[in-house]
Amino acid sequence: QVQVVESGGGLVQAGGSLRLSCTASGRFFSISAMGWYRQAPGKQRELVATIRSGGRTTYADSVKGRFTISRDNAKNAVYLQMTNVKPEDTAVYYCHVNTVEYTGTYGVVWGQGTQVTVSS
Repeated sequence: QVQVVESGGGLVQAGGSLRLSCTASGRFFSISAMGWYRQAPGKQRELVATIRSGGRTTYADSVKGRFTISRDNAKNAVYLQMTNVKPEDTAVYYCHVNTVEYTGTYGVVWGQGTQVTVSS
């Protein structure tokens, strides 16, 4: 069983900064990728950023240059540094963890979500 816990959401003014954290714990062989998706009211969940075990990153065009994803493999943690936030960044942010099990199978575990609200 893998547990994923997020923290760091909240209310921030446009142009401000916020840092999200996510930590995975439990039984798994390794983590292949970690990252963040978000879902705004009435919209589909969309990719924000992901980072692979080797450090390769992927960003949504809408956050490039403003958000930075990083990872601490020793802590099984991933972070999202959000700068110059905009009202359109308002959403529930979900952490995802792609695991490799001891059986060799792959799994994806999601966090419960953390609300980010950007006021104009």
